Amino acid sequence: MWKTALFLILGLVVVPVIAFQVDIPLNDLQTQTLEKLVYIYLVAAGLCFVISSLTKNYSQVDKLWSVIPVVYAWVVADASGFEGRIVLMAILVSIWGIRLTYNFGRRGGYSLKFWEGEEDYRWSILQAKPEFKSAINWSLFNLFFISLYQMALILLFTLPILKSMGGPELTFWDGILSAAFITFVVIETIADQQQWTFQTEKYRRINAGEPLTTPYDKGFVQSGLWGIVRHPNYAAEQAIWMVFYLFSIVSTGIVINWSIAGCILLVLLFKGSSDFSENISSDKYPGYTKYQEQVPRFLPLKWKK
Repeated sequence: MWKTALFLILGLVVVPVIAFQVDIPLNDLQTQTLEKLVYIYLVAAGLCFVISSLTKNYSQVDKLWSVIPVVYAWVVADASGFEGRIVLMAILVSIWGIRLTYNFGRRGGYSLKFWEGEEDYRWSILQAKPEFKSAINWSLFNLFFISLYQMALILLFTLPILKSMGGPELTFWDGILSAAFITFVVIETIADQQQWTFQTEKYRRINAGEPLTTPYDKGFVQSGLWGIVRHPNYAAEQAIWMVFYLFSIVSTGIVINWSIAGCILLVLLFKGSSDFSENISSDKYPGYTKYQEQVPRFLPLKWKK
């Protein structure tokens, strides 16, 4: 995991620098707005680190994942004087954020005591690994990867809205991209609901002492969208922010601009995250390896080995 984390952190530096080199510099308004966003990022990342260190609940970033992009988007909208395209993008981010916040909340992610709430089960598994037995090692991982890296990634995949400032009037392509964005939000919603329905019924049966008949005896959902790809929610999430990046192309006419860094790094994060999750599932569920062989990970495509 150390190697994966170091690779992602290195990518956080390298990818934006390379992307910035092939693009035109920020104008004064964009620079001033970015400074505000970076200030918000540093405060949020710092709070996540401090609160998680004190409470030993390392899902503080998860609480902000669906919230802070909405803040970033409307800060940019305000700075732009509420340009049409920027407001549209901010509305789309808000729709995404409301839906994802609801899904996280119903799983117990939030609490009246804001520092509590359900913790991602993977953190405790990761913390038990030999390389993280040292309190110093885990604290450094919490600081640089969980808090600083993940919060920086959230800022980066939101930045196409900053790049889109000062663009031309809304076009037909903005409508197409908006429809695509909403479509992927709907797909993610369906995938999360299918997962929720399956797990709720599975644990209801377990708690009631009822037998786990098919399909619950498998332990994991593998029907609906989950029968097409193994991570339909992850796939849709990546697609959402790829579409979001395309708005910056419509606004600037520059196909490869510096704001592409966010969606590239998001894809890398989900690759590592899904690897880790699937290793856990393979150990936990006897049928998961066969499921991996039969169902693609993100794209509904199969290649012969």
